[in-house]
Amino acid sequence: MNRNDRMAMMAELPVPEVLVKMSLPMMISFFIQAMYNIVDSMFVARISENALTAVSLAFPMQQIVTAIGVGLSTGVSAVWSRFMGQGRKDRASAVIRTMTAMSLMFTALFIILGLFASGPLYRAQTSVAEIAEMGTVYLMINWVLSCGSIFSKYYEKLLVSSGRATLSMLSMASGAVFNLIFDPLLIFGLGPFPAMGIAGAAIATVGGQIFSALIAIALNMKYNDAVRRDMLVPSFSFSAARDIFSVGLPSIITMGLSSLTSFSINQILLGYSTTATAVYGVWMKLQNFCYMPSFGLNNGMVPILSYNYGTGRIDRVKETMKIAVTAIAALMLTLLVIFEIIPGVILTMFNAGEQMREIGMVCLRACVVSLPFGAVTMIRSTSMQALEHARYSLVINMLRQCVLLIGSFALISAVTGDIRFIWFAVPLTEIVTFAVSTALYGRFKRDLGIA
Repeated sequence: MNRNDRMAMMAELPVPEVLVKMSLPMMISFFIQAMYNIVDSMFVARISENALTAVSLAFPMQQIVTAIGVGLSTGVSAVWSRFMGQGRKDRASAVIRTMTAMSLMFTALFIILGLFASGPLYRAQTSVAEIAEMGTVYLMINWVLSCGSIFSKYYEKLLVSSGRATLSMLSMASGAVFNLIFDPLLIFGLGPFPAMGIAGAAIATVGGQIFSALIAIALNMKYNDAVRRDMLVPSFSFSAARDIFSVGLPSIITMGLSSLTSFSINQILLGYSTTATAVYGVWMKLQNFCYMPSFGLNNGMVPILSYNYGTGRIDRVKETMKIAVTAIAALMLTLLVIFEIIPGVILTMFNAGEQMREIGMVCLRACVVSLPFGAVTMIRSTSMQALEHARYSLVINMLRQCVLLIGSFALISAVTGDIRFIWFAVPLTEIVTFAVSTALYGRFKRDLGIA
């Protein structure tokens, strides 16, 4: 299938078929990625509970890199697809070149942060010397070698935007397999490899990201003639950067706020115990795992929405959003039931002791109630973000990822002072945000004439 056929596919194939073609490979890829994040924590937990806590405290800072990569690549996907749908190939080319330049800029920024900010950030969070020492090493490696995370998301998104979601899946899966293989080898020193402990876990993670980026570059160069001549040529255009940020900034802010939120919640939980923080870290990894279908559906949906919006096919825009919301709601309800049944099995996978198991059982059963509400809100938010209503998306994400969540944790902690009740902050936040998103989504559809 040539480039024109792949782009036309988004306007001509039945919507359920094209949505599956674009989203299913991404869902599988994100599932694999989420799985290796979980496996990474499972291996780290076998070092010690302090090691698991150190990795949990690093998660908000790691998410900053993810926020930049995901946000900018989402912007590129939407803007490039829209310009291609409008036949404005010069603008599409400028978008690709500008994204390459910005990726290099942010890589340089995280190298500086990794070298000089990792230690102070950990010492500000905990007075436990072992946790601070291990966490500093883990975070520094992740930030200094963040190029793999940023560039892999960018080049994988180019594959999706041009209708090659299966190739993007291969790229993402390759990094996950790399990590799964090297995690135990480098952590525990199997075969010819030295035992590196938590540093080994970090090296396996960034190594997988770099490997994934290299595979994505190779696949784009071989198969993606739409971007081949531009993607390795950095050239900054302010207008292209503005277009990218106009779509991607809500995602960056959302995930950035998520990092701030996780940091703040960790400080609240540390007032109870380091074990509570470790449990929350486990929940965050499981939550990411459960939301991976949403992320995959979002990635597949954005170019479909943008291309059809650019060509004036509002009927296909409406159908795409309806199918996406219905499918994700059904899947999340299924996951809710499953995880309500097996919280003890999950905690056993993380080498949970008696105290961690006691806290974790309550945590997981309360938090999984949030899944259907949060996933539907995410699909709605991404739809609004892709179709020139980013301000609505920004409001929803600020409430969901920061204001309501931190406020709920702080309020319940202050009122009850009981770790058993504090976890209900998670479903409370998602239910309230779902109600807000329902109202804004209705206004958004009326603005597009699809109410």
